[in-house]
Parts: sequence; C-alpha cells; structure tokens
Amino acid sequence: MNENLPVTKWSAKECRRALVVPTSLDHKYSHGVIGMITGSAQYPGAAVLTTHAAMATGVGMIRFYPPSEYWEWQALRMIDQLVLARSPEVVIHPGKVSAWLLGSGIPAKGIGGYKTRSRHRDFRKASKQSVPMILDAGALYLSGTFSTPTLITPHVGELADLLNSRGISVTSSAIEGDPKKWVQVAAGVLNVSVLLKGSTTYLADDARVIELPEATPWLATAGTGDVLAGIIGALLATNSVALAHGDITITEIGATGAMIHAMAAYEASAGGPFSASRICDFIPSVVRKLFS
Repeated sequence: MNENLPVTKWSAKECRRALVVPTSLDHKYSHGVIGMITGSAQYPGAAVLTTHAAMATGVGMIRFYPPSEYWEWQALRMIDQLVLARSPEVVIHPGKVSAWLLGSGIPAKGIGGYKTRSRHRDFRKASKQSVPMILDAGALYLSGTFSTPTLITPHVGELADLLNSRGISVTSSAIEGDPKKWVQVAAGVLNVSVLLKGSTTYLADDARVIELPEATPWLATAGTGDVLAGIIGALLATNSVALAHGDITITEIGATGAMIHAMAAYEASAGGPFSASRICDFIPSVVRKLFS
C-alpha cells in the first residue's frame, strides 16, 4: 500500500466537472437513476434524508427499495410513507438504475436480528446490477466485493472496525490523529475509493488523496452523513456514463459531493446550529453557484 500519494486540495473550481446539466434531449431515465437501499425500522429518517438530498442535488429518478421481507411489513409501510411525504417524486418500485447507494441508516451486519436481515439480502440483490456503488454504514462490510467502481463513506469509528475486520489493527483515535495516512491505507487494503468523514474530509484511491477545506463544526449532528450520501448518490448516477468512459473518477465525484455538502451546511448554519434536513434546502443554490 502507498501512504505517500500526491494530495490535491479540492476547491469549488474542481467541482464543475461532476455537475451534469441536462440537455433538451434528456429525460428522467437518461439523466441518472439512483437506486437506494437506506433506512431501517431503527433509523427510518435516514431514508428520508438520503432521498431528499439526492432530489435536491438533481437526478433523473430515485428508486427507493424498502425492506423486502413480509415480517418487516409495518416498517416498510412506515418508511415508504415518510419518504413519500417528504419527496413524492421518489419511485417505490424496482427497476434498472445507473448507480446504487446502500447502507445509510441500516445497522451493521449481525446487529438488529431479523429486523435487518432482509436489508442485507437486498444488498446482494442490488449487486446483480453491474453499476457503480456507494457503501455507507450498514453496507461497509461489503467493501472490496464488487467489480464496479465503489466509494465507501465511513467515519473514523466505522473505518477502524472495517480495517480491524481485515486484519489491520488500528483504533479510531489513531485514525482521527492521522486521517491522511489511514484513508490511504484503507484504499489500498480494501481496494475501493474511501471518503473519510470528519471536520476535514479526506478521500483516497490508488492514485491520489483529496483534501477538502475544513467544514463548519456545526455539521457534528445526527443525519448529516445521510445527507452527504444522498448528494453523492445523485452525482454518481448523473455521472455514470462519464465514469464508464474514464472522463471522471468516483473519487472526484465523492469530493464534489462533500464540497456541496460543506457549502450547503455553511449556508444553513449562518454561524449557528442547524438540523441535517436543513442542509437540503441550500443544496440547489450551492449547485447553481458552482456552475457559475
């Protein structure tokens, strides 16, 4: 593994490559379809935040997959209703997608018993569509198992657990103390692009490290990671063709999503506290600014 990769300081200028403007010939299918398996009976709000953030970022369609097993019927109906109440444009129906977002708001494998088993079975069903992947929270254990471009979005605790499960002994405190090093280690060990969340976000793949400007400390509140995942999901779906042609990398898409997230959070904060859902209100204006 290479722990001395070149570091790129990411700025608003670099984001424009990942922002896709639909043409007069585009329609909802050609402008990117993101499939999402997010939220659970324990954390239904994650489904609301990921879908709302993706819609605010701009994407042709969101296909949301609720729990599939009959014993989760009540949770299924609750999550469906919450998602559609906030974003009625979301489609609750299976079909082809341009990219997947898996795991936000879903407990890790082995946690939660029967209430989350079907979610992990659904992850495997999703992998049958050979499209780019974002793995968050409960889907992080799948890192390195897909042949398609994959981005993972852990915080320091999740990354420590993931690396320990792969034979690399490290604590979350050690990762927090040297995130630039450990994001590179993780990318090498897991064979994926890694976005390590923190006050300063770092991304790494096998060729480079990207460092974002320090974000507002008010982002340290529940649900903001789900918003970030939704933003990146939308960008990944709209850039799926460019990604396939090698015109952009999944790491650059992730960095752009993190920049949009940080800029929208800054505007939502105005120097004070805010909720995760409030970030979504500022995403469209941030995207417009980045275009200009």
